[in-house]
Amino acid sequence: MRVKVLFFGVLKDIVGASEEQLTLSDGARLGTVFEHYAGRFPRLGQMSSSIVLARNHEFSEASAGVSDGDEVAFLPPVSGGTTAALQYTHEIEDEAGNFFALTRQAIDTRALAARMARGEDGAVVNFEGIVRNNSKGRKTVYLEYECYEPMAIKTLAAIGREIAAAHAIGRIAMVHRLGRMEIGETSVAVIVTAPHRKPAFDAALEGINRLKRLVPIWKKEHFVDGEVWVEGEWDRNAPVASNP
Repeated sequence: MRVKVLFFGVLKDIVGASEEQLTLSDGARLGTVFEHYAGRFPRLGQMSSSIVLARNHEFSEASAGVSDGDEVAFLPPVSGGTTAALQYTHEIEDEAGNFFALTRQAIDTRALAARMARGEDGAVVNFEGIVRNNSKGRKTVYLEYECYEPMAIKTLAAIGREIAAAHAIGRIAMVHRLGRMEIGETSVAVIVTAPHRKPAFDAALEGINRLKRLVPIWKKEHFVDGEVWVEGEWDRNAPVASNP
């Protein structure tokens, strides 16, 4: 059987490709796929405790089986106008009015807040992550974000719905921008509306914290003297390739 294997962020640099086709014997598991590439690229094996595995856009354990035609992804640690549909490369709006999207255009947070607010809401909390001009003493020129788009939008929506169910809020919107971003531009926005301010603040903080640990999005910082993929940490429950 054959499976498609995808690589993101620094893993793409290590392997030298963003995707490959791999032929496997019947009964193979995700761990089999990882072991194949760890053998070819020893650095992957060294990073196994921080690489998360996915199968067909879902987080999966190394013990999970694979089938012909599956899409397997190796995921390195995530980095830490109007709202018209054409602005978004992927979007989900659920029945409650919660909104989740990926875009390659500027994020219009004022329009998003207006879209989320209801008559009974007394608070709107808008968190924006913006591109700063330095990192650890190095001057940043610009950033680039890439992601595993089909999985990222599903994970955004799952996180947002869980937060909406756990807090006394009205609605939540979570939008991340992809591609090149200049200093001062908004890379991510979490907007929460609620009858009262405390649940809105709590939900917005949980939203950005969980997004940074679970959504497969990676950041490359470009400096005047080089570039580097920025690695954070996966959520502790994410299924890494192996445990130390």
